[in-house]
Parts: sequence; C-alpha cells; structure tokens
Amino acid sequence: MCGIAGIRRFDGAPVSREVLAEMAKRLHHRGPDDSGFWSDGSIGFAHTRLSIIDLAGSPQPMKGASGTTTIAFNGEILNYRQLRTQLPYPFRTNGDTEVLLALYEQHGPSAVAKLRGQFAYAIHDTHTGETHLFRDRLGILPLYYYADSAMFAFASEIKALLPAIGAAEVDHESLHDYLAHRSVPAPHTLVRGVRKVPQGHHLVVTAKGQVRTEPYWELPRESEILSVTPEEAVRLVDEALTASVRDALVADVPVGAYLSGGVDSSLITALVARERGDAELHTFSAGFGDPRVDEIHHAEKVAGLVGSRHHNVIVTADDFRDSWAKLSWHRDAPLSEPADVAVFRLAELARRDVKVVLSGEGSDELFGGYPKYRFAAATRLAGIAPSFALKRLEKALPASKARLGVALRAISEPSYAERMRGWFAPFTVSERAELLGGPATRSVLAPYENGRGDALRRMLYADSHTWLADNLLERGDRMSMAASLELRPPFLDHRVAELAFSLPSNVKVRGGTTKWVVKEVARQHLPADIVDRPKSGFKVPLDAWFRDGLRDMAYDLLTGPTSFVGKTFDRAAVRSLLDDHDSGDRNEQPRIWTLLSLEVWHQTLSW
Repeated sequence: MCGIAGIRRFDGAPVSREVLAEMAKRLHHRGPDDSGFWSDGSIGFAHTRLSIIDLAGSPQPMKGASGTTTIAFNGEILNYRQLRTQLPYPFRTNGDTEVLLALYEQHGPSAVAKLRGQFAYAIHDTHTGETHLFRDRLGILPLYYYADSAMFAFASEIKALLPAIGAAEVDHESLHDYLAHRSVPAPHTLVRGVRKVPQGHHLVVTAKGQVRTEPYWELPRESEILSVTPEEAVRLVDEALTASVRDALVADVPVGAYLSGGVDSSLITALVARERGDAELHTFSAGFGDPRVDEIHHAEKVAGLVGSRHHNVIVTADDFRDSWAKLSWHRDAPLSEPADVAVFRLAELARRDVKVVLSGEGSDELFGGYPKYRFAAATRLAGIAPSFALKRLEKALPASKARLGVALRAISEPSYAERMRGWFAPFTVSERAELLGGPATRSVLAPYENGRGDALRRMLYADSHTWLADNLLERGDRMSMAASLELRPPFLDHRVAELAFSLPSNVKVRGGTTKWVVKEVARQHLPADIVDRPKSGFKVPLDAWFRDGLRDMAYDLLTGPTSFVGKTFDRAAVRSLLDDHDSGDRNEQPRIWTLLSLEVWHQTLSW
C-alpha cells in the first residue's frame, strides 16, 4: 500500500514543492520504502511507496507512454497480469501502476470497471485538462479531498491535506453523525471542508476547475436476485471466495493471515493454507488476558489444523493509555472502536514477519453475520411500539443485559433509518439532541430508508455503505498502515460482494442462523465446533478498565476545564454517564469510549 497526495491550483499560482514534500512527509508511514514528486505549473502529485509488487521498479508519480498522463496510485490491482496481456502498450515496468496508465490511455475513465482489487488513484490528463480520482468499489482504501475557488487538493489521509489548506476546524454538524455511527459516513468528515470520495465513485476536476463526483459501480438491486437453491448458493460462494483468496495472494513479498478463531478469519486462513500448499504460512491473533473475551485458544486450534506458524499478542489497559493519541493521529478521527488499539498491536506483530496480511473483514455486512440481522423485519415494524416504554425498560436493565439493552434502544427510535443504525449507535437521536443542544439537520441514512428489497437487504445495504466503509475499513486501513502493513480482505472482492447481494435473504439468515451460507462453506473446510460456536467478535474488557485503570483518565479528559467535549456537549450529561458506569449499575462503556475518543482526537490536531 502507499500514500498519495496532490494539489491543483485554479488561480494560476504554481504548486509549491515544499508543500507537496510536507504532505508526503505526513504519509511516510504508508510508504516508507520510497517517495516521489511530480509538478507541472499549477498541478503537482506526491507519492510514498510500500513496495509489494515490482519491488525494484514502478517509481511514482509515473508518466504514461503518451506523455500526456501522470498517475499517483495507492493499492493493488490483482488482475493486472491478465490485463497487461490485452494491452498494446510499450511497457517499461513489471508492476500494476503502469497497467493502470495503459488502461486509461486506451479506454479513458471507464477503464476502472476492468479492475479487481483495492485502490485509490489520481490521473491527470494534460490532453483534456482533467484530473480524475477513483476509489475502489467497497471503500477498502481511503481518499479525501478539499476544494475551494482557488485550489483542489487530495490525499490518502486528512492530515496530509493540512499543509495545503492550513488550519482545520471541527465540522459541528458531523458531530451528530459521529455520535450516531461512531464515525462519519461519506462524503462528510469531522474536519470542515474536507470530504471523502465515496466508495465506488469517480471524481473529476475539469479544466475550468469544476468538481463533480459520480458512481461507477453499485451493488446489485432486488431485480437481480438469483433463483438458486441453498446448495447452489453454497457452491457459488465457495467458488467465488476461493478465487478471491487466490487473487489476494498475488505479491512479491511474504503474505500472512489474521486469525481470530472466528468463522470468517478461520475460513480465509484455511483457504490460504490450501492455496499455498507446503509453503510456510504465518498467522496472527490478539488477546486481552481476560477469559471472558479472549479467543486465542480457538485461533491456536485452527492454526494447528492448517499447520501455520502462529503468533499471539496480549493487549493491556496500558496499551490503550500509551497509544491512544498516536493512533488517533493515524486514524485522522476518533478511534471508533476499542478494537482499534488491538488491531494496531496485531499489525505491529504481523509486520515482523510479513508485509501483507489477509483478513475476514466484510463477511458480516455482506452475508448477514450480526445478531441484529435476525430482527431485520422487527426493526422495520418496531415503530408501532411506544418508544417511551421501551426506553424506560432499557434504562431499568442491569449491566449484565447489555445486548438486550442495545436491542431496546434500537427499536425505540422514531424512524426506520434511526432504528437501522440504532443497533450500532452509541447515542439515540434524543440523546444526541440533548448533548448538542438541538437535532441534526441532515440524515445520511435517508437514502436507505426506501427500496432495495426486503428488510434484511435494506439493512445490509445501509451497513455496507456506512458501518463497513466508514468505520471498519477505515480502522483496518489506518491501523495496518500505522505499522506499514498492507491489509487485504478477500470477502470484499467486488465479485464476492456482487454475489452476496444477488443471493436471496433466506440463505443469509436461515432458521435463525446468521451468515448461514458462509458457515456452510466453512463447514467444508473446518471442523463443526469452529463453525458452530457462538459469535464473539473482537471484544475489549473496557467496562472493567473504565472502573479501574482508565477511570481517572476518563474523568479528567471529559470533565476537565479545557475539555473539548466538556465545552461542546452538555457537561452535566457527560458526568452523569461517568457516574452511572462507575457505580456499576449500568454499562456505559460504548458511550464513554465514544466521547473519550473524540476528546483524544481533538487534542492530536493543530486547530
């Protein structure tokens, strides 16, 4: 993986090489192996490289053979070798970057449809005067931009934009989105004026300085659902996932696999081991020294079955305290999940032995893996229940009934969109309004309230465009890049995603079993006790840590005189959360974490 950045000025001023160099410096962790710059009057690109393919060649930014195109590319095109054989082009390198240039020169912007892989890239075309930005279909890799009347700038991370745009300001409307999603869905961010290129979108900067975005891909619609038996669905998913894993192993450096012990990572690991045969495979897992949440012993069992060389790391409360600010800087946003810290420690561990790692990310949002998907229809209809009664019941539940409390909070919300995101939302719509002194003025989930088929499909569609793209994939990219490690999720090959949304809902949630079709595929490669054990997830014991090792830090940061959260939100409500959790009567860990992460993030940036 790499880091890309660039500036295009509309006021006739030349691009500053010093500013480009500072932008690249802030992306060094994404590409510690090399860096490069290109400028031509009022436009310039910067690139930092993590060498994965064509290690000695393919320096960037790279100019095309025509002399009219220049590219800055982050990612991996997994089918570049096949594409290369189809192109009459005078190739000078052996990598995928030049294949992108050749495709563009032959097919123009529509060439993006031919790509398989994960990517974010910019091409400037001096012939048309246009600059094109592309982000991969599922949003695996990030791409941010800023535009005003004088300038357009883009970068892999927000921090790399700051040398070009100057001081940053918090976008207060996005605080509503953050409290609802734990992250900010595209195209918005927490930094005013900075936007994300949405997943599967193409952005064009015209010769006249106009900026527009348009989708080049979308998930299949309801009319495209296949008529297949459950057995046929299992076969199709097995074939698609096997092909995706095979493609994801394309690299000129060592490749390993994350192995949590859950069904998704275990299945990916088993498929990798089968594809690699006798070649040594390194696998990696993280634990917390807490038997309530640790899955290390399950991971070790799978490692023994596939014959991998397995490595573990134990994450402690001290890791959170010591790395929170550093990782907030890397994330360019609050750490939305406690697991962010564990994922970074896991990436650090993996980077000692490999440069690329495969993960099981994306399976839940494509195939219906979360417990909430069993209640998709109830989420749609729950508005008939009196919300005040549900909220009163939720407040009365003991901390041991946290999962039931989440369900009650979700179905008590006033609209279908709010109920859909309520399963993951730290704060309800009324709590957000109380904290921020008024309701939100926009709804990022409004496009998902209608259409797209049955209730489960609608929920999966919304989650794949918000929770997955803007939370989990941002987390995966930033935490792996913080350790200069490339992360590849085979479930998010667009062919697998298209198949998932072409399958009927009754093979995803079947007889009360979530992710049924994936589990049936896994059953062909793994023992039943691995496939059938209850879903655990990457849980961190913060409920206890916020009453012990992290207690004083939480009070100081959220209620202190210089606290951004204390000044921006209702201070009494914030303190009440802390007190309720400290008493042991309620588990307020998700909401405390959300506010603490915002505070730590705010302290890491120069405002």
